Amino acid sequence: MKGKADRNIRRLVSGLWTVFEICCRQNMKMNVLVINCGSSSLKYQLIDSETENVLAKGLCERIGIDGRLVYQKAGCDKEITEAAMPTHKEAIQMVLDALTNDKTGAIGSLKEVNAIGHRVVHGGEKFTSSCLINDESMKAIEECNDLAPLHNPANLIGIRACQELMPGVPMVAVFDTAFHQTMPDVAYTYGIPYEYYEKYKVRRYGFHGTSHSYVSKRTAEIVGKPYDQMKIIVCHLGNGASISAVNCGKSVDTSMGLTPLEGLVMGTRSGDLDPAIIDFVGKKEGLSLDEMNEVLNKKSGMLGISGVSSDGRDLEAAAETGNKRAQLALDVFDYRVIKYIGAYAAAMNGVDAIAFTAGIGENNIKMRKDVCSSLTYLGVKLDEEKNNVRGEERIISADDSKVQVLLVPTNEELAIARETLALVK
Repeated sequence: MKGKADRNIRRLVSGLWTVFEICCRQNMKMNVLVINCGSSSLKYQLIDSETENVLAKGLCERIGIDGRLVYQKAGCDKEITEAAMPTHKEAIQMVLDALTNDKTGAIGSLKEVNAIGHRVVHGGEKFTSSCLINDESMKAIEECNDLAPLHNPANLIGIRACQELMPGVPMVAVFDTAFHQTMPDVAYTYGIPYEYYEKYKVRRYGFHGTSHSYVSKRTAEIVGKPYDQMKIIVCHLGNGASISAVNCGKSVDTSMGLTPLEGLVMGTRSGDLDPAIIDFVGKKEGLSLDEMNEVLNKKSGMLGISGVSSDGRDLEAAAETGNKRAQLALDVFDYRVIKYIGAYAAAMNGVDAIAFTAGIGENNIKMRKDVCSSLTYLGVKLDEEKNNVRGEERIISADDSKVQVLLVPTNEELAIARETLALVK
């Protein structure tokens, strides 16, 4: 009896200690390091979870070439360091060294980094939400490499580098595709033999999910209506661009597909096209499938149409001098946005709010005006004075507009930090 009583006491003490630890973690201020790894670059932010302030941010460029670190502590000027970064491991080490620098570091030691959130581009159907990184989830992410061969391997390299340099620090994977996993099969199914879905999971996945999630939620907060009772169209318009239909808090359709190539005309990506074009042009030009894929991803879009640039600012400057192809590229971009907004308003049988975000969406005043001028049939009425702003969160529609139009700067890093915090606390 005494042995049994002792075991029960030990269990009770252990349970109480676990509860105590949980309570401590819940009340503990946490610093979350957000990492976004590309093939030759790395963006980072250190975020105070309590205030949601950015303590430091920056990027590593030209990894594997000559290397360049940009570091900026909150309230301070940017620091630029040219140094060799043969791999992502060296890049992340430089980031950690900068964060803990005696003079300009944002923290005293790496012990103050309580968790790391990693952006992962493609989670396929395996991940419907963010997850803690462990051996099992790493294997599952690796199995999605075929769906994002340019992105997922780079994301995994960044994760492994952090595991090596910061062992024991909890890490979370936040997926670009997860938010769109609520799409119904009627939205994600392609009109090709169903066996290709069954065998290879060929379907619409969508991307920019972290941004679409953050902006749609923030839109509901700004207009003061319940998120789960709104029909919202989010226009994430940058060099890469996508639009989503968010009905009652769930993504029900989005413009990007199996890959980020489908949908809107973008900086260098073609967006929607007749698939027969690939074979037709390939044969005419003597290009392989891989070479055509390169053309559609890196030489098309506004760059391909204009022959000038993929940057909207360059195109606007060229158009002002009379360059007709530059103007055509801008017009095609606007037209495709208008079409998708109309399609998603139809798909949801209405729309309560339209939100513009990302580089072009937040900063191109004329684009927002031109798009909204073709949406009057929905009851959209833009307030030109309110719209005359760049990168500032606000409602830009007129007070009597039937559909509210907003400018909502995206904050993917904060969204990743929040997801990370929710899983490690």
